[in-house]
Amino acid sequence: MTQTLDGTVLVTGGAGYIGSHTVRALRAAGRDVVVYDSLELGRREAVVDAPIVVGDIRDNDLVTATCNEHGVTQLVHFAAYKAVGESMETPSKYWRNNVAGSVELIEACLASGVNHVVFSSSCSVNGTPEVVPVTETAPIRPESVYAESKAMVERILHWYGQTSDLRSVSLRYFNAAGASFDGRIGEDWTHSQNLVPLAMKALLLRDRRLKVFGTDYDTPDGTCIRDYIHVADLADAHVKALEYLGTGGDTVAVNVGTGVGSSVLDVLDETARAAGEQVPYDIAPRRAGDPVSTYADPAFAEKTLGWKAQHDLAAIVDSAYAWHKSQLNDDR
Repeated sequence: MTQTLDGTVLVTGGAGYIGSHTVRALRAAGRDVVVYDSLELGRREAVVDAPIVVGDIRDNDLVTATCNEHGVTQLVHFAAYKAVGESMETPSKYWRNNVAGSVELIEACLASGVNHVVFSSSCSVNGTPEVVPVTETAPIRPESVYAESKAMVERILHWYGQTSDLRSVSLRYFNAAGASFDGRIGEDWTHSQNLVPLAMKALLLRDRRLKVFGTDYDTPDGTCIRDYIHVADLADAHVKALEYLGTGGDTVAVNVGTGVGSSVLDVLDETARAAGEQVPYDIAPRRAGDPVSTYADPAFAEKTLGWKAQHDLAAIVDSAYAWHKSQLNDDR
């Protein structure tokens, strides 16, 4: 193991949904971790066994002090706003935090000798794909401010790689879902706009109905198709990406998905199976900008990072249902 892999991993946004699962995966892999989170959207209790520093990624002095105090050698950068609709209504919030904030963070890390970055990107950088499954060579055509902010940081990381010794892996997530298999942490549905938690909310709270946006698409059942990836698999991809950088890997962008497309109704059918009852839903008109079908070609991730998804849609839904059901008596 190299000296880099012996050091501490700084995880920004590590109190969030994917961040907290990744922190647990890193700890399980024997890595030392320090979480850096504003706690605006993250939850302190989701960080099970790592120290947490509360702060803004634009706070150069605090980032530098954190890196130096904890012996940080690698960065996993999750901290970002991610609501597509909000990004179109309040774009400055996304430019300032997701883009300018990332630059400030990278500068502080570089000054502290941290030159390995795993970046939380998104398949949304490709916009509506012309061809599925989506490969890493697909055109970069963002269709929202949020997606553009991710694409811009990927380009920024590329140029840091040209002008410094920084190397990075941009992981382009498809649809993260599910919860930890021990039921410890999951996706807080308070702010989420994702299908799985919204379906669970409609099923378990019984005070609302899910909206299914469009059933007239050119797909087998008429609903949109997406690539749902278990959050535990996604967390493992971050561990593998850090190992790749720590053993000399070059800057690269990697699609992180299962390669299997599931429709909205597939997800609702799996949820009904897990719960033993149907999700209440209504058909609503199509939403502007929703791609008909998008799912990953995972071949490059397996070849480059030695990573492959291990869990299917049933495992995603089972773990999510168990976790959300366990939260019903929570006072949050």
